[in-house]
Amino acid sequence: MDPVRNPYAPGAGQRPPELAGRDRELQQFDVVLERIARGRPERSLVLTGLRGVGKTVLLNSLRSQAINRMWGTGKIEARPDQSLRRPLAGALHMAVRELSPRHRDPDAVDTFLGVLKAFALRSAGDDAKLRDRWQPGIDVPAATGRADTGDLEVDLVELLVDAASVARDVGVGIAVFVDEMQDVPPADVSALCAACHELSQQGLPLVVVGAGLPHLPAVLSASKSYSERLFRYVRIDRLDRDAASYALVSPAAEEGVSYEQSALDALYEVTEGYPYFVQAYGKVTWDHAPTDPIAADDVRVASPDAQAELAVGFFGSRYERATPAERDYLCAMAALSDENDSAVPTSDVATYLGRKPSSLSPSRDSLIKKGLVYSAERGTIAFTVPHFGIYLRTHATT
Repeated sequence: MDPVRNPYAPGAGQRPPELAGRDRELQQFDVVLERIARGRPERSLVLTGLRGVGKTVLLNSLRSQAINRMWGTGKIEARPDQSLRRPLAGALHMAVRELSPRHRDPDAVDTFLGVLKAFALRSAGDDAKLRDRWQPGIDVPAATGRADTGDLEVDLVELLVDAASVARDVGVGIAVFVDEMQDVPPADVSALCAACHELSQQGLPLVVVGAGLPHLPAVLSASKSYSERLFRYVRIDRLDRDAASYALVSPAAEEGVSYEQSALDALYEVTEGYPYFVQAYGKVTWDHAPTDPIAADDVRVASPDAQAELAVGFFGSRYERATPAERDYLCAMAALSDENDSAVPTSDVATYLGRKPSSLSPSRDSLIKKGLVYSAERGTIAFTVPHFGIYLRTHATT
């Protein structure tokens, strides 16, 4: 096949040519947007799942839906070492810029921008580094007495309430999208939950849509006891066989190429429906296939190259981020887990390594912060990356 015409797109957050298997989530978000537009109560939304299942792609698609409805939108990617104050200020600035040309009262917009500027410039302390200070391109002077206390929970409630009021004046809403939400610092998670709670109580048209790893609900619950009622949680999983096949067949058909059923069966067997793997194997198989239709033999020939590429870019890069002690922990998990990389007891990891569980806590906590593992439930640990245990058992050495 002509590699120039190859339709598949494996990449971090890169939208595939066919967003298969996510119709239900897209339709549900349309309902959320319509309900909020009509003044109906609605919860903010949290997407959870392993890496490679397409959370970021779906998050971006939901943002596109909001934009199509003329909402103001902004997006941030959380980092464990960065407060929400600076990136969230930038996201809301973008959202309100999208709405301001349609607002009937420019002075009201300027009033909000003054509050936003005060919020952005209010550092957590006098010794805040210059790189942590956002210099907003806002001409109006910073307001005083609103969203400028330095207490993020107080300031964020006031800021989001004011932002939602601007959107309500225009007859639409604001949607703030937070990727890697599990990395939001604990104090900031608490502030964000408090702000969402206030927005819900007042019925204001601002919704937060977060995406993160499977333990994100536990992170939110540890912050505020009411978080399980504050958000609607949607688990994003691998594609079923029909959806995975459609993700391959539809873009190929646009190029006049078809698949034999045996080829689709072989691709599902090696990818197990994980969207990133579907794109990765689809791309390499296309490049190896000599003629149309693509056959099972083409999949078998291409699979070693796809596996080698994943071993370097998807698995290997993550493994290299771990310290020697952390790699020992990962390899012990791999040795103890089954072919599905199920969660394993942390006590079993300690026994396998001949260590006391308490002595392994620093390695485990560091791996969680790096996003390589998560605590599936109390006393257990699991990989955040599908097939990572398989990779470790066949490639990695401690």
